[in-house]
Amino acid sequence: MGPVSFLLLSPALGGVLLLFVPKDRAQWLKAIAMASVSVSLVLATLLFARYDRAAGGYQFIDKIDWVPSLGIAYHVGVDGINLVLLLMTAVLAFVGVWISCGVKDRLKEYLIFYLFLIVGCLGVLSALNIFFIYFFYETAVVPVFPLIGVWGSGNKEYATMKLTLYLTLGAVLALVALLALYFTTGLNTFDLPTIEQAIKAHPLPLSFQRWAFPLVMVGFGVIVTLWPFHTWSPMGYAAAPTSVSMLHAGVLKKLGAYAIIRLGIGLMPQGAALWMPVVASIAVINILYCGFVAYTQKDLKFILGYSSCSHMGYILLGLSCLTPLALNGTVFFMFAHGLMAALGFALVGFIYEQTHTRMIEDWGGLGKKIPFVSTLFVMTAMASSGLPGFANFIGELMILLGAWDKYRWQAIGAVAGLVVTAGYMLKTVRSAMQGPLPSRWNSLQDAKGRQKLPYLLLITLLVAAGFLPSLLLPTISTGTQPILDRIHGAARE
Repeated sequence: MGPVSFLLLSPALGGVLLLFVPKDRAQWLKAIAMASVSVSLVLATLLFARYDRAAGGYQFIDKIDWVPSLGIAYHVGVDGINLVLLLMTAVLAFVGVWISCGVKDRLKEYLIFYLFLIVGCLGVLSALNIFFIYFFYETAVVPVFPLIGVWGSGNKEYATMKLTLYLTLGAVLALVALLALYFTTGLNTFDLPTIEQAIKAHPLPLSFQRWAFPLVMVGFGVIVTLWPFHTWSPMGYAAAPTSVSMLHAGVLKKLGAYAIIRLGIGLMPQGAALWMPVVASIAVINILYCGFVAYTQKDLKFILGYSSCSHMGYILLGLSCLTPLALNGTVFFMFAHGLMAALGFALVGFIYEQTHTRMIEDWGGLGKKIPFVSTLFVMTAMASSGLPGFANFIGELMILLGAWDKYRWQAIGAVAGLVVTAGYMLKTVRSAMQGPLPSRWNSLQDAKGRQKLPYLLLITLLVAAGFLPSLLLPTISTGTQPILDRIHGAARE
């Protein structure tokens, strides 16, 4: 077994080991969970460092036949796209488990579900067999139900039910298209590299792509919060525990975008070219509508939730361009938004643990009492607004420049969305962190010592990628180039 398999196996093994640890041994539970995600983070970092960018393509491949007669195999590997997203996921898994260790109620069960949520996320991004991409996708969605339904807050029962129904409906739509793809290729296999190689010479019939691509786009677009299927998401954020909100915003949404890139655009480029003008217009609705709704919210988790839905519009706009600049920028922005969104929810969770309120009008002046957390909160708000120096700026700039050449009016609408984002973020910073400090918050404690580590890790990576985008972009371009070649080949047909 290679490093990619061990990357998946580590949190899975950690989850299994936790089953045999007594629930009153909290330190053992925390140590095993932290060790399992730490191994994954180290392996993801080593994979990123050792990846041969000159050669490109899929590397570090493991393949074990499972049902050969149907072309189903455990097949994993990395290229420039999923390598960057795996690194992001490993970082967020490490930070998420660190924060999860603060859970007081039924810690053992919480960590088990959380680790298997991580396994599902890592599995989707590393699988090279369509059957297992879908299998791990469902594996990632299933633990979210108990994590929010049991450990969530507020209207958690309604939120979990709505989330489950929306994501299940989307998954069923995508499954119809993927099963049809299996039979249409005539290759009797779910192996992704085999299908990619075959359609490079003989593209799928346009009549098939015309109806199959929108099923993939909408099916996986539901988890990307494609308008108007976005309403489950902010409610899910608000009800979820902090660490679940972090993975929800940072990783789960990116799984849908990744699947659209890999299975939609990559395998059905002609269908993508046909439908992407519609997607570009919907993307602008995502950006502006969700941005204006975020502006009206008073609950900080709802503000961040609608803000995340708005930012997903930039990802959808970037995908719709089908150009090198926009596609590379989209993957880069997925990495940046994952770190930024997770940091935002982590900081809100830290403050909520002490104040037991998320209403920004109840806070005020917190910057005086918790300067470290407040400073990171302001930096996160500026990153969300697209301020230069943060990775979000690079991704958004590439997407907007790519869109300007292809969808001029949509690009103008997306730029307007940046103004809206800056408006509600500055309003939030002013209301929550500035002004007089209410006397009831005099007992607040700032992050100290090791508490600062997860927040510092996220902001450091966000700034490093913002100042040095060359750390990621050459890797990303090796992964997007084969997809772009198939898009250009289809355009010549």
